[in-house]
Amino acid sequence: MSIGRTSHVNIVSLFGFCLEGSKQALIYEYMCNGSLDRYIYSEKPKEILGWERLYAIAIGIARGLEYLHHSCNTRIVHFDIKPQNILLDQDFCPKIADFGLAKLCRTKESKLSMIGARGTIGFIAPEVHSRNFGIVSTKSDVYSYGMVLLEMVGGRKNVKSVAEKSSEKYFPDWIYDHFAQDDELEACEVTSDIEEIARKMTLIGLWCIQVLPLYHPTITKVVEMFERSKTSVD
Repeated sequence: MSIGRTSHVNIVSLFGFCLEGSKQALIYEYMCNGSLDRYIYSEKPKEILGWERLYAIAIGIARGLEYLHHSCNTRIVHFDIKPQNILLDQDFCPKIADFGLAKLCRTKESKLSMIGARGTIGFIAPEVHSRNFGIVSTKSDVYSYGMVLLEMVGGRKNVKSVAEKSSEKYFPDWIYDHFAQDDELEACEVTSDIEEIARKMTLIGLWCIQVLPLYHPTITKVVEMFERSKTSVD
């Protein structure tokens, strides 16, 4: 019922449902360009989508999350933000889909009480995995969003099963090492004309995935950062 009442350009529209015995189905709008993962994990993702479109997709996902977190009658925490759950329409406008793990948040503080972890390995916020890191809240989606941003920039999954160096197995560590070595975004094979776009997406992604939720920005802060000029990164 909560998802059926949502209405936002960056949230997939639920048209209805079917329920007959053991047959159950949700009917969503058709998204002809499929999910984001089929593009960012392809051999040459930047040639297919282009950096400007990737940048627009990143902003669209953030705005969709901001709507779920702050504009619904009851806040919705998605808990499974990943490229496979970002669908693209005919104009490559991103829409957040698959609310099977979502939880409603009825408190103003957006804190959630949970038993056990939920989400997809590689995108789960530390506090969702272990409460020792902090409280579970809407910021847990922000962490997952940061991971998606880094995958969009790098064109690879953030966890690799086989890697020459241990630091390359976990993509955030790998890209952070390159920044620390002043390699900047040469690690992501970017060229000068789009370097600022890639750099901004990367820095925002790293900002979102700090270990403690205390330091995660809200998704509203992320949207505000994106709406500044592409060369403006605090």
